[in-house]
Amino acid sequence: MAKPLARWIAGVTLALLGGCSMAPAYRPPVLATPPAFKEMPMAGDRLWKPIDAIPAAPPAAWWTGFGDPLLDRLEARIDSDNPTLAGALARYDLARATLAGARSGMFPHVELTPGLLRNRQSDNRPLRGGSQPDFYTAATLGGTISYEADLWGRVRNSVTSSHALAEASRDDLAAVKLALQGQLAADFVLLRGQDLQLALLSQTINAFAKADALTRNRFRGGIATGMDVGRAGALLGEARAQYAELEAARAVTEHAIASLVGQPASTFAIPRRDAPLIQPIIPVGLPSTLLARRPDVAAAERRMAAANARIGVAKAAFFPQIALGGTGGFQSTALAGLIAAPNLFWAIGPGAVLNLFDGGKRRADLAAARADWNAATVEYRSRALAAFQDVEDALATLRHLDTAQTAQAQAVASATSTSQIALDRYIKGAATYLDVATAQESLLRDQQIALSLQTERLTASVALARALGGGSPTASR
Repeated sequence: MAKPLARWIAGVTLALLGGCSMAPAYRPPVLATPPAFKEMPMAGDRLWKPIDAIPAAPPAAWWTGFGDPLLDRLEARIDSDNPTLAGALARYDLARATLAGARSGMFPHVELTPGLLRNRQSDNRPLRGGSQPDFYTAATLGGTISYEADLWGRVRNSVTSSHALAEASRDDLAAVKLALQGQLAADFVLLRGQDLQLALLSQTINAFAKADALTRNRFRGGIATGMDVGRAGALLGEARAQYAELEAARAVTEHAIASLVGQPASTFAIPRRDAPLIQPIIPVGLPSTLLARRPDVAAAERRMAAANARIGVAKAAFFPQIALGGTGGFQSTALAGLIAAPNLFWAIGPGAVLNLFDGGKRRADLAAARADWNAATVEYRSRALAAFQDVEDALATLRHLDTAQTAQAQAVASATSTSQIALDRYIKGAATYLDVATAQESLLRDQQIALSLQTERLTASVALARALGGGSPTASR
């Protein structure tokens, strides 16, 4: 027994040492990156900071820059309560289990096959001897061992593909988490903007109500006309209508936030806050680091690696599949004394399977694997280009909205002065109420635009954080 066993072990060793991979050398496409982002604010802009004064990427909890503790608490609930993130985590667990299953092919499979059978033989069986009993017992304690000699890398490339897909699923999880964090932050910014708009309308309604009362008193005194009373009442009614409409919009935003944090909208409420959020400074860094920070780009790169390994699996199918294995154990007609040298049996040796004709299936599988690689390459390039576009879009939005908000602040100041002058002139009888109404409408509109621009800038900061990959680091490659 020792000599055949030694030969079998030597064969296994040679198979392991002689194995090769049929997969092409993996070379992900190299994308040229610009030296700097085109829309990056320059020195002198209010949002600009020297590159060495800030970190190269947003911090993990990038939303803390908005300065609202409630937002921080809500973001923490994404991990534990959001059902979409839980689904992404389940898909990651599935990918890890698939990887574990693929890795099992790299090891021998050992099975134990005990058995105890009571047999009766046919009286008319061929070549029956007179001394052979009709009934007998067969007791077996045996086992099998099998191992695929991975000469062409089929198993190893299957493991490589599954490992890359598991990493892609992990990056998908990070991308989903970043998207949910960004959506929550954007919704929260919108809600706080609606709070400010509601506060403005509340102040405006109070001012319009006083103006309406003043106009009615003047009308009763014969100083104002019915048209003045009508205009004042119309302004007050329009402001109240806007307030009710905005309350409905805020309720919808609040409901959306409730779903993101995994809580029924019926039991969820966010108290109003009139104080504006802080405009955060999101560190941008260099374009050369962007692709490494974006989890969606990292996932696309990992899927390229998986597709490359599957080409090797498809090529290996053109070569013989060689298996090394054996069976052995003890067999007797009685349980007593089963484990004894005379009852020993074994068989050992290699086997091979070579598909001689399959109607072109293997060639089709190889063509499909190569097409999958091409598709994965295109997807990676598309994701990378989209990443640069997202950053440039967010930077351009921030830069131009900063200019717009500065100009709008001047417009609000001018409209405030004009409205006060018009009201004073009306009280003194030097102007009609039409002048007052026009000035008040203009002031409200300018104030609303200013608040909208402020909300848009905050939303653009959220978009920039998401475009830069947030604070979710991808694994080193």
